Amino acid sequence: MVRKFLLSRSFSSKIIVAFLLVILIPTLFTSLSFYLESNSILKKNVRESTIQIATSTAESLSFILNAGIDTSDFISSDQTIQRAILQLNSSTLSEQRRNSQYINTLLNNFVYSNSFVKIVYVLTEEDGGFGSGTFAQTNLNKIQLSDQEWVKEAKRKDGALVWQGIQYDLFHGGSVNTDLVVPVSRVLKDFDTMNNIGLVQVHLDGRAILNTIERLELGKTGKFSIVNTEGRIMVDSNLDLINKKVSNPDLYSHIVGDHVEFEFVTEGVPYYGVKQQLSNDWILVGTVPVHEISGQLDRLQSWIFFSSGVFSLIAIAIGLYIAGEVTKPVKQLTHSMLRVQEGDLKERTVVSSSDEIGFLSKQFNEMLYEIENLMQQVESEQSEKYHAELRAVMHRVHPHFLFNTLTTLRWLIDSNQNERASIVLSALNHLLEANMGKSGSIIAVKEELDIIEKYLVILELRYEKTFQLELDIEPETEKVSIPRMLLQPLVENAIFHGIVPKNTDGRISIKIYFYNGDLEFLIKDNGLGIRKDKLKELNHPETACQKGNIGIGLRHIFDTLRLYYDQNWNWSISSEPEQGVTVRILLKNKEE
Repeated sequence: MVRKFLLSRSFSSKIIVAFLLVILIPTLFTSLSFYLESNSILKKNVRESTIQIATSTAESLSFILNAGIDTSDFISSDQTIQRAILQLNSSTLSEQRRNSQYINTLLNNFVYSNSFVKIVYVLTEEDGGFGSGTFAQTNLNKIQLSDQEWVKEAKRKDGALVWQGIQYDLFHGGSVNTDLVVPVSRVLKDFDTMNNIGLVQVHLDGRAILNTIERLELGKTGKFSIVNTEGRIMVDSNLDLINKKVSNPDLYSHIVGDHVEFEFVTEGVPYYGVKQQLSNDWILVGTVPVHEISGQLDRLQSWIFFSSGVFSLIAIAIGLYIAGEVTKPVKQLTHSMLRVQEGDLKERTVVSSSDEIGFLSKQFNEMLYEIENLMQQVESEQSEKYHAELRAVMHRVHPHFLFNTLTTLRWLIDSNQNERASIVLSALNHLLEANMGKSGSIIAVKEELDIIEKYLVILELRYEKTFQLELDIEPETEKVSIPRMLLQPLVENAIFHGIVPKNTDGRISIKIYFYNGDLEFLIKDNGLGIRKDKLKELNHPETACQKGNIGIGLRHIFDTLRLYYDQNWNWSISSEPEQGVTVRILLKNKEE
């Protein structure tokens, strides 16, 4: 009884019942919103924690790097070391021994006083050098310092620091070289002459730096590494990657960018990244797959999707039942509308319900009575629309034509060619006067040719070229009426697209004559011609218009011919590369 009562009420009541039955949708929405919000909060917390860890680690690493900077600054500014280097070969043996002892003691003191400084070298390219700890002169003698890239870079920077990626110590004196170091180098200068007298290289404890970033936890597979400002890897647990550029272009763009955190994709997997600047302008970069950040929400996500699917199926079943009851009268009304659409104006609906659909059915029947009275009015409106479309065609071309002319005038004024600008303005005045000389859109062939001649005057002044116009006009054709600007766009296209790109003078010929009672126009030029694929399109103007592959000038001609001459016209376009274009327009005698 309740169901029958509800279904007999208004259409609005039926919609309300349907909404009540599917009230579970807000529940699903709430669940999904909870998941999304939880996911957002978790990601936010994880990201904030990751940024804090990266910031703290960057401070620790910067402290280590600053130890190398301070040590290098102190040694390079020590004048006793400078004198010792300068006197290596000129001083007495005792002085050399005393200087060598001072330098070695000083270098060892640096190593002993700072746990992050592994070893310090003061080197010369000719006479060897000094080093703390296990420095081996024999290892230094095995290489040519001047050929080393870091030496060349230090000379180019002329006293500025040169940082190298983590590596094994080249000058280690032990039996097995297992010391990982991060070198920072610079040239040693004589402060009196500012000449280069040697090299200072401080080796920081690379194992301590590597352990610092390896201890950081970022998801299960995430990791940190250190890169320079050029995107080259300086410190990484995989030593094979050292000095190689970051391979992922998306990651590289973020590394050299300004954002502290970012996301990128590698091999189809989305990654989250964070970075921090170090004191030597290197960058600490951490990356981790995004799913590892929000992995604990996977089960909640699966449950929500499963429950959403079940409830959606229930809602669909209920909706289909309600829709079936509600749409029966709608289907009856739709059937009647389709019959009317097919032309059966005698069709009437038989929906007798008391709701809004019944009211709509009644109004539909009344509307049909009015349709017959409107038919004559529609025919009248179609006629007016036809003429309005003709006017629209004309107005679409005129601004294009005027814009090209005004562009010429502006160019002459900007180049201070005022006299020529005056000539162009006068020609434009005569051209507009010819265009506006008669009311309506129909002019004689002679007037159309006069417009073309005035337009060529403007173009010759603009391009400083001669555009020869050859006319072969049967006398009887000059007084024939044609739509305004039927031929002018063809001349314009010939110049702009055919002759001007050749950067030479050009020739355009127009031939107008009667052919078996029909009026035929032949417009030829000696321009570049048209490609075969484009030519094929232009010979099917209707298809070209639908695809938008036809210019405004040819579109104007096509619309004009279609609207004024119905099917009593024809055009064809032929062309050969570098031999110009020929356009043929045939206006058929309508009396045939």
